[in-house]
Amino acid sequence: MAKPDDLHFFIDPNRCIACQSCVLACTECDTHRGESMIHLEYVDRPQSVQTVPVVCMHCEQPTCAEVCPADAIKRTADGVVQSARKPRCIACGNCVVACPFGVPEVYEDRKIMMKCDMCYDRTSVGKKPMCATVCPSQALFFGTREQIEQLRPMSVPVNHFQFGNQTITTQVYMMAPRSLAAKGTYVDVTAAMEEQTRSRAVTLKVIPADPEFSSNDSRDDPFAGVEV
Repeated sequence: MAKPDDLHFFIDPNRCIACQSCVLACTECDTHRGESMIHLEYVDRPQSVQTVPVVCMHCEQPTCAEVCPADAIKRTADGVVQSARKPRCIACGNCVVACPFGVPEVYEDRKIMMKCDMCYDRTSVGKKPMCATVCPSQALFFGTREQIEQLRPMSVPVNHFQFGNQTITTQVYMMAPRSLAAKGTYVDVTAAMEEQTRSRAVTLKVIPADPEFSSNDSRDDPFAGVEV
């Protein structure tokens, strides 16, 4: 059975609270029991605790399938890109390198690539993916366009991503602020690569040594009076 056409997967990174509920729920999916096919990435860990859930974006022209020499990765008629088929997968890792979103993983112990398949056993019958059922902040949402527009009036779903000269269209939508989406119809993923890094200076403050604890050993230690 195919996934209903009116149901879509939406990701709203601004609402992720790093609770890891989606990661634990994913391990209970019947198609990959015990293994989580979703993980959280820190946006800018030195500056913030903000995280983003990473799932397969299910590209309309999946690069992972195009570079597979064994033709092990299939895309269903309704657009869901499946994990590699075990009889065909040779665990070469081409898909891992080729995926622009960094999703596929090769499990060396089983010699197979596994990834998010949007809980196809559930979504094909109209049920929500496991991750979307437990997300308390609705950073992961599975529903209709009408529902997401009512829930996020200040955001719009975007499924066109620019990587250099290549534009990738996906089945999964990323929620973007309406003000930013009005400036362009796609998300330029590589634009951040041109940003200048912030200058970071570390100041070591030298404090007077406490006479009570001063000794020859402390004088020999160059870091004895340095506060970091």
